[in-house]
Amino acid sequence: MIQWILNLVDYDAYLSTEDNRISTTSTKAQLAYLVKFINDLDGSIRYSYGYINDSSIDITDRYTKLQFYDTSDAPDIYVGDLNLRPTGHYKYEVYEVSWLDASVLVELGNAPATELDILLPIANSKGVVQGLVTKGILNVTEEEGAEQVQYNQYEPTVGTNTIYYGQ
Repeated sequence: MIQWILNLVDYDAYLSTEDNRISTTSTKAQLAYLVKFINDLDGSIRYSYGYINDSSIDITDRYTKLQFYDTSDAPDIYVGDLNLRPTGHYKYEVYEVSWLDASVLVELGNAPATELDILLPIANSKGVVQGLVTKGILNVTEEEGAEQVQYNQYEPTVGTNTIYYGQ
């Protein structure tokens, strides 16, 4: 589960991508990750590539570090900018995208906008969605300390249970 507080402008997420890596022949420079966020409250869907530069992507043995922003009402999915409102619970799915060129350009026309997007005409400079590599839950709150968990406590029932053994 990922916890994100909206008053923080940027957020680093460490997502488990290597355990289910699909394109094992691609180098780190040939991969990017498209993240699909589905809001549990209203069913809205948002997409974003985690912000990628030399210092923000870090593929270790199991995890990829992706940086996201929440800075505008007109988000840009290709640079990790999101608009995660309304706050609440989101499900997320992470899709591996690979390029045949050594230099990945995560931008309009070169990177798929959804997991079903196929960029035509096919070229080495255009990313291809390889498939789903991980999924989970993201909890977005408006300010630090606003996280809440509600428990309902019920009184234990009082009574007699009788078990009959039949023939």
